[in-house]
Amino acid sequence: MSTRLHHLISLAQLDRACITRLLDRAERMRDASLHGTRKLDLLHGRTVLNLFFEPSTRTRTSFELAARRLGADVVNFDIARSSTNKGETLLDTLHTLEAMHLDAIIVRHRETGTPEFMVRHAMSGVSVINAGDGNHAHPTQGLLDALTIRQHRPDFNNLTVTICGDIRHSRVARSDIHAFTALGVRELRLCGPESLLPEPDDVPQGHFTEDFDAAVEGADVIIMLRLQKERMAATLLPDESAYFERFGLNSERLKRAAPGCLVMHPGPINRGIEIAPDVADGAQSRILEQVGNGVFVRMAVLAEVLGR
Repeated sequence: MSTRLHHLISLAQLDRACITRLLDRAERMRDASLHGTRKLDLLHGRTVLNLFFEPSTRTRTSFELAARRLGADVVNFDIARSSTNKGETLLDTLHTLEAMHLDAIIVRHRETGTPEFMVRHAMSGVSVINAGDGNHAHPTQGLLDALTIRQHRPDFNNLTVTICGDIRHSRVARSDIHAFTALGVRELRLCGPESLLPEPDDVPQGHFTEDFDAAVEGADVIIMLRLQKERMAATLLPDESAYFERFGLNSERLKRAAPGCLVMHPGPINRGIEIAPDVADGAQSRILEQVGNGVFVRMAVLAEVLGR
């Protein structure tokens, strides 16, 4: 993957060198833009479209900020007022948008494989960036999580990372797993109730466990995931108080982790279900750093796929 990317659909095909290059570029973007206070002009004359078929706060806003800070024009596609509500197919929508001479489409969709479908059927040279598809991938979240960890714990080869929660339905977990594995993390623990863990063939990396206390023991990084209620059958919905009792990260459990363990969460947070409020807002929390890093990672990705 030494060549420049034209699309970003998943981290599964990216090697350590490519991921490191994107993380390095994100840090250069942060410094060059004075932590976002100064606009760069790398993408002047380029047009970026946000095509979000699912709700989003962090991802959509940070992609828009990233594109604008690089000097691009940004169009936010309003699904609620679009012809998709009149029965227009995704393929027709794609070709209609392409006819308006876009340079990049950032797409989020509930159906797994939608960004790849758009790459296969695009008739122009438009770049496609996956902002989350089904439970498949969320590559820029994986990159920003890796960047956040690297800023505090740069040697992945000596890290124990625990991911806990609804891993079965989480596209974030899959992208994190790809990123951390490529970067050489020493130990990756995947924890949750059996019904919310993926099949081993689906996620071959990592050690699976239902024992959260054991999964937290000595961990350098703990990433908590919310329950993906919109993607799971009603039969899989756990009792929230019982779930927090077994799999919630509270201050007592955090004491089992390594000193200075980083606490992370991709958001949105369900306080008191997967994480206690005092931990989410505590000294070891890096949740808001993740949000801030999201802008610089997405600047790096846009510059990679669209930069002249």
